[in-house]
Amino acid sequence: MDALRVCLYVFAGVTLGTWVLSVLTREYSWVDRIWSIVPVAYLAIFAGAAGFADARLDVMFALVTLWGIRLTFNFARKGGYARGGEDYRWAVLRERMAPWQFQVFNFFFISLYQNAILLLITLPALTASDHQGSFGVADVVVAVVFAAFLVGETVADQQQWAFHREKHAGRASTRFLQEGLFRFSRHPNFFFEQAQWWVIAVFGIVAGGLQWTVVGAVLLTLLFVGSTRFTESITKSRYPEYADYQRRVSAVVPWPPKREPVRG
Repeated sequence: MDALRVCLYVFAGVTLGTWVLSVLTREYSWVDRIWSIVPVAYLAIFAGAAGFADARLDVMFALVTLWGIRLTFNFARKGGYARGGEDYRWAVLRERMAPWQFQVFNFFFISLYQNAILLLITLPALTASDHQGSFGVADVVVAVVFAAFLVGETVADQQQWAFHREKHAGRASTRFLQEGLFRFSRHPNFFFEQAQWWVIAVFGIVAGGLQWTVVGAVLLTLLFVGSTRFTESITKSRYPEYADYQRRVSAVVPWPPKREPVRG
């Protein structure tokens, strides 16, 4: 059985499983709970189908595994796997929808669409599998860039974790994080997360040129665009001063902040 077909079976099973669990438990973050795990499985399937003998596929698998370990750890320490560890945004959305509307949204967007993205972002491995060859200088450069983005996301998540611990203890000087990497981007962790999957897409381009399998990175970026806007609308409703932060600091791509106007 070819690797893509196996991945499609996994996709169907995981989509059905996350949807059924959401209906039974009335918690709607089951896709979040497998987000860092399923892509690793997809890469393992492609690398395994090549007998773990293709250097490019093996490196892609190793890098995505490191991504998955880091993201799983960060999600776990925030209580994402605990009972009641649902994404707070779903509760907000449920208040804005009729129950039947949210259930339609749950099936088609939360379960089906997001799981489809998790499969699609890994499909540059399909391109690499179809165009197996030597691991060259371009591959080395791409791997190093991925590692740099992985470090960036690790730093951003650690800064966010430390801030929220300080805030919970009543020692934070601001109501939302504005220091460290968050001085240059309102969502640096979002930037590095997307960037890593664009790098995986570049692996496919290096292997076989521009292919349709880049669509996963495109759809992931569009998902983050919508997610960022929704998240910020909630934050702004809680903290009116967030509007000034939005004016000064880049939304996603790290960039020097705008200078405060001189007063007086």
